[in-house]
Amino acid sequence: MEADGFVSRRTSMEAPGVDSRVPGATAGAEFRWWGGRLLDANVTGGFVGSLSSRKAGEHDYNPVLHRVATETSTSVEPEVDYEGLPQEVATSTHMLAGAVAGIMEHCLMYPIDCVKTRMQSLHPEHGARYRNVMDALRQIVRTEGLWRPIRGVNVLAVGAGPAHALYFACYEKIKFSLSDAIHPGANSHFANGVAGCMATVLHDAVMNPAEVVKQRMQMFNSPYRGVLDCMGSLFRQEGSAAFYRSYTTQLTMNVPFQALHFMTYEYLQELLNPHRQYNPSSHVVSGALAGAVAAAATTPLDVCKTLLNTQEAQAIHVIQAEAASAAGAVGAATASAPGSRHISGLGEAFRTVYRMGGTPAFFKGVQARIIYQMPSTAISWSVYEFFKYIITKRQHERRLRGDRDGDK
Repeated sequence: MEADGFVSRRTSMEAPGVDSRVPGATAGAEFRWWGGRLLDANVTGGFVGSLSSRKAGEHDYNPVLHRVATETSTSVEPEVDYEGLPQEVATSTHMLAGAVAGIMEHCLMYPIDCVKTRMQSLHPEHGARYRNVMDALRQIVRTEGLWRPIRGVNVLAVGAGPAHALYFACYEKIKFSLSDAIHPGANSHFANGVAGCMATVLHDAVMNPAEVVKQRMQMFNSPYRGVLDCMGSLFRQEGSAAFYRSYTTQLTMNVPFQALHFMTYEYLQELLNPHRQYNPSSHVVSGALAGAVAAAATTPLDVCKTLLNTQEAQAIHVIQAEAASAAGAVGAATASAPGSRHISGLGEAFRTVYRMGGTPAFFKGVQARIIYQMPSTAISWSVYEFFKYIITKRQHERRLRGDRDGDK
């Protein structure tokens, strides 16, 4: 090998004296001999060691490898493998990143969520009939005040924090465990879907009471003075079951929603960000498109969930009137019985929606739902990936500083 030649070598074991966490220093890394020094091919301009010159009569080179210089460490820090976070960092890291992402997602998009709830009303009052999302926002602000579109956001923020903390932590743990079991070292769409479904069960258990209170507060002419008044009235008039009346429907909607959401997101990440580096634009695009696909496909279930949460008075009145006219006095008495004052269960919700509006009723508010979900999921994924990257990068820097201090 000539002194100034360029020759590639791929090593099958870690080079002694080189930090194993530095990309290119692990098994299978490629090193090149260039001008008397050893170059890590994975890092541009990253010289990681040198070889002594051959003396007369010697048959081989004597390796003299040195630890990567501080400048080289700085250059590789942007390549931190933050996707490896679940195997190295406490679950609290995912929970913190997920909580921040969830709160920002729901709070920033809350006005659109308010419009979606109103547009899904099966029998809206005259003052709550809107042509589109922007028309709805204009009318709400003009007739009900500037702050009306965000009424009830505080209860959602309180619920979204812990719900999304469990959601992302569970998703990451299950995703990596199943992926390693099914396709070691590779991404598995099946694992992504299962992880999304399991994470949804925990998320909805925490979030469902907040969703009920939120949607009661969002309705047109809501009779509640505030969040605490709404919670107290619900508990006194309908019991604790009111807070979980739509839980099974929420799960029925969110399990396919999250399965589609996560599988679409991971698939788009494979296309747009195959090396799984921190890439904000790819996270925004993948999150927005994944949210749009999942939202459109599950809108019929969301309409049923809204009906169960709000117990729309006009819908219940129409059902009771139809029952009374069909069955006479006996039917009227039955319809006014305490047990039939509430719509309960996904089956009854489906029948009510179809009875009041036919098939088109299942897609009421689909435009608002997609407009809500696209930026919502884009914000959620962007914030989550950002915090995950920052936390991992700082821990990586602390490890490198600790290693350098230990060598002194």
